[in-house]
Amino acid sequence: MDLRSGRAFWPLTNGLMHTYPPLSGDERADVLVIGAGITGALMADQLTAAGLNVVVTDLRDAAFGSTSASTALLQYEIDTNLVDLIPMTGQADAERAYHLCREAIDMVRDLTAELPDDCGFRERGSLYYASNRRDARMLAQEHAARTRAGLNVEHLDARNLKARFGITAPAALFSRDGAEVDPYRLAQHLLQRAQSRGARVYDRTEVTRLDEPRDRHGGDFTAHTDRNAKIQARWVIVATGYEAEKFLGRRLAQLKNSYALATEPIAETDGELWPTGCLIWETARPYLYARTTQDGRVVIGGEDDNHHSPARRERALPAKQKRLERKLGKLLPHLHPETAFAWAGTFGETKDGLAYIGPREKGDRLLFALGYGGNGITYSVQAARLLTDLIQGEEHDDLRIFRLDR
Repeated sequence: MDLRSGRAFWPLTNGLMHTYPPLSGDERADVLVIGAGITGALMADQLTAAGLNVVVTDLRDAAFGSTSASTALLQYEIDTNLVDLIPMTGQADAERAYHLCREAIDMVRDLTAELPDDCGFRERGSLYYASNRRDARMLAQEHAARTRAGLNVEHLDARNLKARFGITAPAALFSRDGAEVDPYRLAQHLLQRAQSRGARVYDRTEVTRLDEPRDRHGGDFTAHTDRNAKIQARWVIVATGYEAEKFLGRRLAQLKNSYALATEPIAETDGELWPTGCLIWETARPYLYARTTQDGRVVIGGEDDNHHSPARRERALPAKQKRLERKLGKLLPHLHPETAFAWAGTFGETKDGLAYIGPREKGDRLLFALGYGGNGITYSVQAARLLTDLIQGEEHDDLRIFRLDR
């Protein structure tokens, strides 16, 4: 199934960075990672750094699915506000989830410092503005909850918001903890580094059936592929987004489409396109979100709707593009953008906004790394850490927050 429509910005601006062959013969590994997008790439990098023998497969070209459609706003804020998450999970777990996403931003910064280039990583603040007056009251409560949790966030009233950011809204929260990155370039560099450590990456190779070992605690999984070749592995990590239901037997997330566009570089600036160049998003659901790129473009997205089929998503794209253009003009009227690329992607949305990370059930060696929602990359960074440690015999309590049976 096509995960995106239109002309996604990242693969076009980067070109075909690397190519990977399809599987042509049987393989054996400590860990098989199914999925070669940003989640699978982060997993492969972390696993090989730990000295594990890794094979990565993808039924598409590597990083050409949801990764290439991502707008890659790196935020610690979860799609579910902290004040709403606390009743769902308890205060300690809700606050810990927020802190894990904040820590993941620093981990991405450290990763990009080790790679051949910075992958477009830039530390940015995050501006979360109220879409209406009722949400302004909610933001005051959210500010108090985040402050109690030890998160550094500033509350802005309408006057200060307009003066500092030029945005007209009843209120906003501003956090200095945020960043942006090029997800396609990051995934490709991580896959290359994993390869240099001995990982084998095969794209255009679909795992059609996964045979589990008879002994839950011993023996290997056997992954059958559409290439008439098999992969045997002691551990399997499924990093295929919502397509994971094929290996899980049930759906964990509701499918949504999100639409995005990238403008041509905007020349009428001698620095940032708006004050601090921060990430911008709103309290409405679905929400509008915006960021910049290193070459002076604006990337804006939103207009989410329920997913039905790739064809229907494709038909909706022109009208969604027009709506995004109008919203960008209203939000930042001083800009005079021209759309260069417009695309849409399908993603999964969970009830609590949290990822699903861990074994199918306790003791399983079939593991899942499913980011979902607006925090897919930050969740995947933590999934790579948590699952690598689990394979090496160290089970973190943090896995409990993201367990599949919650």
